[in-house]
Amino acid sequence: MVVARRRLAVGLGLAGAVCALLGVCLLLVAPLIVRDQVVKNVRIDPKSISFNMWKDIPVPFYMSVYFFEVLNPQQVLQGAKPMLNQRGPYVYREFRFKDNITFHDNDTVSFKEYRNLFFQPDLSSGTEEEYIIVPNILMMGAAVMMEKLPNFVKVLLSGALAGLKQEAFINRTVGEILWGYEDPLIDTLNMFVPGLIPFKGKFGLFVEINNSDSGLFTVNTGMKDISRVHMVDTWNGLKKVNYWRSDECNMINGTSGEMWPPFMSPTSLEFYSPDACRSLTLVYEQSGNFKGVPTYRFVAPKTLFANGTDYPPNEGFCPCLQSGIQNVSTCRLNAPMFLSHPHFYNADPTLVSAVGGLHPNKDQHALFLDVHPMTGIPMNCSIKLQLNLYIKAVSGIIQTGKIKPVVLPLLWFAESGSIEGSVLKQFYTNLVLIPSLLDYLQYIILGLSVPLIISAAVLMAMSRETTTKKSPGHPTAQSKPCPASETTPLLHNTDTLSQDNAEA
Repeated sequence: MVVARRRLAVGLGLAGAVCALLGVCLLLVAPLIVRDQVVKNVRIDPKSISFNMWKDIPVPFYMSVYFFEVLNPQQVLQGAKPMLNQRGPYVYREFRFKDNITFHDNDTVSFKEYRNLFFQPDLSSGTEEEYIIVPNILMMGAAVMMEKLPNFVKVLLSGALAGLKQEAFINRTVGEILWGYEDPLIDTLNMFVPGLIPFKGKFGLFVEINNSDSGLFTVNTGMKDISRVHMVDTWNGLKKVNYWRSDECNMINGTSGEMWPPFMSPTSLEFYSPDACRSLTLVYEQSGNFKGVPTYRFVAPKTLFANGTDYPPNEGFCPCLQSGIQNVSTCRLNAPMFLSHPHFYNADPTLVSAVGGLHPNKDQHALFLDVHPMTGIPMNCSIKLQLNLYIKAVSGIIQTGKIKPVVLPLLWFAESGSIEGSVLKQFYTNLVLIPSLLDYLQYIILGLSVPLIISAAVLMAMSRETTTKKSPGHPTAQSKPCPASETTPLLHNTDTLSQDNAEA
């Protein structure tokens, strides 16, 4: 029994020691294993898990477009406040894929990303054939652009506009406003002011988005330095753009907006947006999870579209109006176009009060990006932006009437998508579940070593106590002295026996 206890104690002790050693090893090595797997699978390498996800984005993206219909166009011409009614959404399935992928010797890769959009009637509140009254963007934009030209030029243009039956507001279909329509005004404007509108053919707000690319991006592959993966090296061969008035505003910072370097900290992220003609910075808001995957949520700071007065670093984006809108005329053919959050969310209240029908709120109009911090891969996102046109009465051009200066919302759109299906399952298994199991395993093994070692110590102590009790020289192992009550009768009987023998 003692030997068996000792053997069991030794066995438990060895098992506990092995568990402790293995737990400590995992504690030291597991993070390195996880890091190595993440690095191998998120860099831009045809052998990595994320390469196909990067090359042909499997996430089902949808672009939802909301128009602002002008309800009182005639009254606006007389100086009244524009009253707007939101129409939509008109939803489009968006497919993205990369082409012209070329790897370079300096740890970079070049590519062009293309977007194809297909209307989804079942997800939309209306059709592309519906008519909507909106500002005549070409005419009203051109009027503001030509405000400082000599009066006789503007009078001649106004006469030409009358001959073409051009008015301040037009009634066009959703499809025409987005994807383009033929307008003789284009040739007329180019005739009066050559180069004013450097394009021909159809005019549409999104005519350059569908079936087109977002420019030639060259980004880091992360093969040599994982902290630089996806970071933009050049865009269209440029290290910085020349749209703005300061080097800081012209810088091309961050990634191309699809993925970020792994092992993110809860601070901020940056990406260059060709649509906004600038780099955008989002800030950390909170931690959460998306279908079991831990995420960091990044949102737009209030300073994103602030003017130079409220936020001096944005001075380079001016000339500015109120905070909350960004002048993008320098990258939009000098047209008086402004970018903002939908419904002027986070903007100067005077912009909201200048028109009727706007109801800004965070839930519906704030953009967000949920990113898995370990890999830098977005799990869920919704990027929302609004296009606005600055309109006003321009002397000499009678079509502009008595319109008071106002930044008039045209439409806003949300590009949304989330990882799901087999892609989410593969991502979760390889980059979330396995690292988590390794993380838990090290503590389980370390925790198991404690009761094993304690059990071994207890059994060893018990076996020692048992051995000590049975060893020679211990009082419990000596013969007991016989008491007198037990020995006297024996002596008495012996004496009696001797006396009986003598008498015989």
